[in-house]
Amino acid sequence: MIMLISFAVLFLLLFLRVPIAVATGTVGVLGLAWYQGWSAAFAQLGTIATETVLSYEFAVIPLFILMGNIVAKSGLADELYAATYALIGHLRGGLAITTVGACGGFSTFCGSSFATAATMSRIAYPPMVRYGYAQSVATGTIAAGGTLGILIPPSIALVFYGIITETDIGQLFIAGIIPGLLGILMYCLTIILISYARPGSCPSGEKMPLRERFSAVRQIWAFTMLVLLVLGGIYLGFFSPTESAAVGVVGAILLTFLRGRFDLTRIHEALQDSAATTVSLIAILIGSLIFANLVNVSNFPFLIVDWIEGLGFNLLGVLCVIILIYLLLGAVLESISMLLLTVPVFYPVVSSMGMDLVWFGIVVVVATEISLITPPVGLNVFVLKSVLPELDLKVIFKGVFPFVIADMLRLGVIVLFPSISLLLVH
Repeated sequence: MIMLISFAVLFLLLFLRVPIAVATGTVGVLGLAWYQGWSAAFAQLGTIATETVLSYEFAVIPLFILMGNIVAKSGLADELYAATYALIGHLRGGLAITTVGACGGFSTFCGSSFATAATMSRIAYPPMVRYGYAQSVATGTIAAGGTLGILIPPSIALVFYGIITETDIGQLFIAGIIPGLLGILMYCLTIILISYARPGSCPSGEKMPLRERFSAVRQIWAFTMLVLLVLGGIYLGFFSPTESAAVGVVGAILLTFLRGRFDLTRIHEALQDSAATTVSLIAILIGSLIFANLVNVSNFPFLIVDWIEGLGFNLLGVLCVIILIYLLLGAVLESISMLLLTVPVFYPVVSSMGMDLVWFGIVVVVATEISLITPPVGLNVFVLKSVLPELDLKVIFKGVFPFVIADMLRLGVIVLFPSISLLLVH
């Protein structure tokens, strides 16, 4: 009964636009005080805050955020888009496919869906409109492509999941590679289908001479080397995720210097943005971990397990229920908050049924990813709206609808075929 009241109060606070860190932390402390007393509640608050800030695993988040900010401000995202456009921009729907590919590539550095969508909306939207793309297709492609940032490693969402469930973050990163590439492929197929169903909405771009294509592709050597260094180091066991993040930051700074784009002002801006984002994420994580402690103290996960066992569902049935809950919550919560609130409840349930927690992490993140572009919240849609205020929200939501269908199909494939997520891990 206490947990039902706690969840009701939490959702009320979120509905009233109380910051997620304040809402989860307040409800968590009050709930713990009910069960264990005020002294124990405040003691756990201090312990969680201290351990989170001093956690070695958590250091990966500010480092990857800093790497992404340095890359974004160095202009590497523009080069990535130009190179992809040079190869396929002249094909029908080529600019939209270029945008998806560039979003996937940029998210490899950034790890943030919001930053990917904001960056690519400035880079990709003007040329797409200039070449006659329908606004719904252009904005839908950018909003959907931005969601790739939540899964393709390095992923902040996977780091949070790994911290909460004590799952190896390196394995989660590796497991996210194939599902992330599958997402890019399915988005590209969606664009091809749109271009044939509505030819006028996806016209061809300008075909570049062969020499210019080679020149543009050569420009992304820096991107390729940094990806191989960061992800290859984790996959081959040379670095831990935290070490690879540090190597990535140093590599990003060296690349900006070697390419003549090293600017102390840009570096200072990247540090400021990274510090602000990190502090916000630390507060959210602390609040969520306090609430997670309340969930564990109340034995709520065990009640859920007993309830599911009473229904007689197998693992697939349980996953379908969990995914349905995520899709419903996605209408009122943003992705990271939703993940941090639900994972402490769900992962003991699926773990007790023998599900691999790495696989479950990928399922959860993909389900969460879908909520970034579904109404009425769809935060990636609102990111585009903030960057391009002249656009109508209805147009953007119309544009993302085909990509939501593609994401649902991908989620079904990942659930039915666990080997897609675990192939590179085991």
